Amino acid sequence: MNPLQSDSRLILYLDVKSPYAYLAKDEAKELERMFDINIDWRPLTLNIPSFLGSARVNEHREVVEENRTPRQWQAVRYAYYDVKRYARLRETLVYGPRKVWDTTNAHLGWLYARQQSRNCLMNYLDDVYERFWKRDFDPEDLSQVESALQNAGCETGDFSEYAATEGRDRLEALQGALPEAGIFGVPTFVVDGEVLFGREHLPRINWILSGRNGKSPDVAYELLELTA
Repeated sequence: MNPLQSDSRLILYLDVKSPYAYLAKDEAKELERMFDINIDWRPLTLNIPSFLGSARVNEHREVVEENRTPRQWQAVRYAYYDVKRYARLRETLVYGPRKVWDTTNAHLGWLYARQQSRNCLMNYLDDVYERFWKRDFDPEDLSQVESALQNAGCETGDFSEYAATEGRDRLEALQGALPEAGIFGVPTFVVDGEVLFGREHLPRINWILSGRNGKSPDVAYELLELTA
């Protein structure tokens, strides 16, 4: 899978554990509807501890384990403040996760659903994202991933074997190719070969898909003046 090439005009890289990706998901689906396109939805598994450290809290929001500097804590707290600010505008519920999750298994489910059908994939993503951000889905638990696939209408007869062999190889190959392509975070959009990191670029993506008429818009956090 070439990180920058697709049959679709728009590739979108997301991670289930990223709240910014969660907020971008439905806005991207709106682009699909308005421009009658099918986005090429792809997983990117972030290594959050490598740049923001790690921590774990209990059900009382008390930190019981941590490996973060004060500056990293400040960055994490601001990020969730920012996310919740925009989530409220969309009446979307976002609970901060109790630890830094490894979403590899959830992304194996993503690739498995993707190879079956678009409906299977979109049902899976909608279900997994919503439940994860309500603390109702464990992305590390392969049995929960398989159940989510079943709930999405996917066949799961060989999922365990796929996750241990072909799927893992495909996911690792994709992950390994992303840095060289300039893709390092989520949400990352690749539209007509142009790499754009962050949902603030949605107005520019709208402009490109609309035919690049007029002056390119500046960055903004809202998807404004969508036109068919």
